[in-house]
Formats: sequence, C-alpha cells, structure tokens
Amino acid sequence: MNKNICFFSFFFLFMFSMMNFYLMIYFVMNNLIIFLEWELISFNSMSVVMSILIDWMSLLFMMFVSLISSVVIYYSKSYMSSELNLIRFIILVLLFVFSMILLIISPNIISILLGWDGLGLVSYCLVIYYQNLKSYNAGMLTALSNRIGDVLILLVISWMMNYGSWNFVFYLDFMLNDFVMMIISMMIILAAMTKSAQIPFSSWLPAAMAAPTPVSALVHSSTLVTAGVYLLIRFNLLIVNFFFIKILLLLGMMTMFMAGISANYEFDLKKIIALSTLSQLGLMMSILSMGFPDLAFFHLLTHAMFKALLFMCAGVIIHMMNDIQDIRYMGGVSFYLPLTSLCLNISNMALCGIPFLAGFYSKDLILEVVSFSSLNLFVFFFYYISTGLTVYYTIRLLMYMMINDFNLLSIYNLYDEDYIMLNSMFLLLFMSLISGSLLSWMIFYYPYMIYLPFNLKMMVIYVSLLGGLMGFIISNMNIYSVSKFMMTYNLSNFLCLMWFMPTLSTYGLSYYFLNFSQNLLKFIDMGWSEMYSGQGIIYILKKYSVFYVIFQMNNLKIYLFSFVLWMMIIIYLLFMNI
Repeated sequence: MNKNICFFSFFFLFMFSMMNFYLMIYFVMNNLIIFLEWELISFNSMSVVMSILIDWMSLLFMMFVSLISSVVIYYSKSYMSSELNLIRFIILVLLFVFSMILLIISPNIISILLGWDGLGLVSYCLVIYYQNLKSYNAGMLTALSNRIGDVLILLVISWMMNYGSWNFVFYLDFMLNDFVMMIISMMIILAAMTKSAQIPFSSWLPAAMAAPTPVSALVHSSTLVTAGVYLLIRFNLLIVNFFFIKILLLLGMMTMFMAGISANYEFDLKKIIALSTLSQLGLMMSILSMGFPDLAFFHLLTHAMFKALLFMCAGVIIHMMNDIQDIRYMGGVSFYLPLTSLCLNISNMALCGIPFLAGFYSKDLILEVVSFSSLNLFVFFFYYISTGLTVYYTIRLLMYMMINDFNLLSIYNLYDEDYIMLNSMFLLLFMSLISGSLLSWMIFYYPYMIYLPFNLKMMVIYVSLLGGLMGFIISNMNIYSVSKFMMTYNLSNFLCLMWFMPTLSTYGLSYYFLNFSQNLLKFIDMGWSEMYSGQGIIYILKKYSVFYVIFQMNNLKIYLFSFVLWMMIIIYLLFMNI
C-alpha cells in the first residue's frame, strides 16, 4: 500500500501537469482568460463568492508545481522507504500541493487566505516531521514568521470590505490612487515578504531545512517560497507606482547579497542550497519591484526546476554519506556517484547562468534589463556582485564535493544504482536543460532585443568568471589565509550568521520580555509580595513564638507576671468599652 500511494500520486499529478501544459498552450495561442465565480452567501449587499481565475499564468505555474510534486513523490518512494508513516507523509505533501493550487487559481483574497494558511500549516507539519528539538525550533520559527503574513492578509480582507467584494482582480485598474488601496498594497507587499523570506524575515528559510529532503525540494525551493512572488505578480498593477516598492527593491537586493555572502561561509549542504534559494528570491523580488513581473515569473519557473533537482541530488548524497550534511566530510563524489554528480553539476551550472541552460535565459535577461534601466549605480553593483557571489559559492561547493578527497570513513560503500531516485532526477534534469528556452519562446509575445555596449553586454560573463576564479582560489587556500582575507573574526562572524538575523528574530524578540518576566518573578512574586503576605506573616509569628518560648522555658515568675499583665490589659479594655 505504501509503495502504491506513491505511484498513484505520481501518476495523477503528472497527468494533471501535462493537461495544464496543453491547456496553457491553447490559452496562450487564443489569448483566453476564464473567470468562474459562484455565490456562497449574500447578506446586506455583501456577497461571499468563490471565484477561480484561469489564464496562461496560473496554468503554467500549476503545471510546474504539479510536475515537481509528482517527481518529488516518486523520489520519496525510495528516499522515505524506511519510513513507517509514509502514507501520512504523502498525504501531507498532497495537501500542500492542493493548497498551492488553490492559491494559484484564486483571484479572491479569501480563497487566497485559505491557500496561504494551508501552505503555512502544512509547511509547519512537514518541518517538524522528524521530531527532535531542532525541528521543533525550526518549525516554530517558520510558523510564526509566516503567521505575520497571514495576519496581514486578514487585515487586507477587512480593508477590502470597503469595496463590497473581495475579488481584488476587479479593483486593480481603477482604484490605483485610492488611499485604502495604498494600505492594502503595503500589506500585500509585507505579506509577500514574509512568505518569500525577504529581509527582515529571512531567518526561517535556512531553519526550515530541518524537514526531509523531498520536502525541501518541493516546498522550500519551488512552491511555498515563490507564493509571495506570485501574489505580487498578481497585484502588480497596484504596486508598480507605489512608493513602498522602492523599499522592496532595496530589501530584495540586500537579501540577494546577504544570502550570497552567507552561503560562502556555510558548511551544511542543505543550508547552502537554501541560502542560494534565498538569493534567487531576492533577485525575483527586486526585478518585480522594478516593474518587470513577466521576467520575475520567468525566473521563478526556471529556478523551480533546477533548484528542486539540486535538492534531490543533495538528498541522494546525504543518504550515501550516512545522513551527514557537512560538506567538509564529503569529497570525490564524482568518482563514486557519476549520475548524481552529473545532475548536481548541471543544476549548479543552471543556477550560475551558464549559457543555454535554464537559468541563463531568465537570469541574463534580468541582468540586461537592469543594465538597461535608469536606476543608479548602487542597484547595478548589487545585482552584479550578487551574481558573482552565486558562482563563487557554487564553485566552492563543487571544490568541496567533487574535487576534494573523501573524508568520512576509511571503509565506505557508495553506489549510484537507486533507479527510482535517478529516474525522477533525470526528468527534472531534462527540464533544467530545456525549460529556459521553451518558456522564453512561449510566454513572451515578442522577442526581447536588448541593445547594449559590448562590455556591458558581457558584464554577466565577466562577473561570473571573476566569481568562479575567487571561489577556486579561496577553496584552495588553507583556513588561516581565509580568515586573514576576511580581515577580522567579528566581521566574518557577522557575515556567516546571516547578518545576525536568526538571533535577532528569535532571542531578539523574546529576550527583553523574558528578562522582564524573570525580574518580575524574582522581585515581585518571590520578593516583596512574599514579604508582605504568606512568608512575612509566618516570619513574624515565628519570631514572636521564639520570644515567648524563652519566657516559658526559663522563668515561671516572668511567665505568670506576663499572664497577669495580659489579664489586666484585657479587663481594662473590657471596662473601657462598657
């Protein structure tokens, strides 16, 4: 039964993907959009309607989501074969896919909230799938970071009550300069930043690598994290002339830069790939905020393919390395796992933007459009340095895994004959090779012809070569020269720990409150309130008792005299009352 559910899910999702593909071609050729809606409740001129928007964009994204999820489920058949609760795992993944599809096809903010919340909840369940303390912490950080976005979408729902309906598609054009729409677009941007892990919400994405590797391949590379970008593509008409979009451009570039630098310091294989995802998300967000939603969507799709493949290769290698993720133990993988290394290297090259692979078409186009745009030198340098850093950490990963010696055990048995994993990886490998050219021919109505000076046109190649050279040189240095190269220990600590963002978003938020509570407990609950209530009264009574015991034990005369004295006082009081 366990194996059958994998096959059935794979078959269903793959066929669904193919259906979406053919439908998408039909919709693009005939320029169709289908809008379905049916009314659920109507009260006081407020109607709650369920609506579905099907156009080429939603069909194409659904095709990619279902294709990757079908491949990941097929891969899980082997990867999770020792798992007792495999059915539960597959059902969680399917729930995730259906939430994502609901998010993709809904032009209605309420159904978007349903899909959005479904993504967050299922993502939490999948992150804490391996139940240990690290997973619980990561899951909590993920859930609470995404919860900010959920709350913002709830606020958007309440603000959209002013318009009498929640179908935001109708309001995008003619409500552009409305004050309420400005508030709504600001909230949408913030919500998208939480889901797509932009600064200052970046820390949850590397933490979510506590999930099983198939989950990382599906959820944290291609679908969940791109939900924010997709939402902004849908709301694009609203936010393109909005002042807050410039802040998004800055934050997107900072995310891209920060993730690129942190990936060069990281030794955990899955975290390196997660930081590379973060860098590409920063790229999508920043090009989106410059007013090119079609380019952002194009890069989103090509990136989904090779990043899912990269995670799958990482999963195979982690399996072989006895579940160790530290790249310092790995090495010489290309001798023992040739086919996995082939997939890993091609997906890495696609990530770098090597010409005529998937990543090249979208990344090169984005960088040329940036060179063409009228933005300042700061933006220009940020884009190109981040591109160089991508090649830098890729070459570093390559040096550690392919070229170094194997460092794990003196006796080892590595094999590359897990055909279920390999078949699923080869499907994505094929897509990583062709999806860039395929999409660039299909989704752009006219070919982009960008005319630039020769050196500016070749700038992408220059920074890529420079980044690759730097990665090669620094991987060959010993550790002392690397620390010298990076000036100080404190600076490298700052760069290594994602600009202290994980610390700030966990301890930074809780430390002062918890510290205040501790002081409150110490000085009030266990301090003054004890002094003035229970313990204080006991203390006073005890002291008096001790005082009287001295009288009672030592001197009968004093005891009797005190007794007489008490009697006299009582009689005096009684007479005074009379």
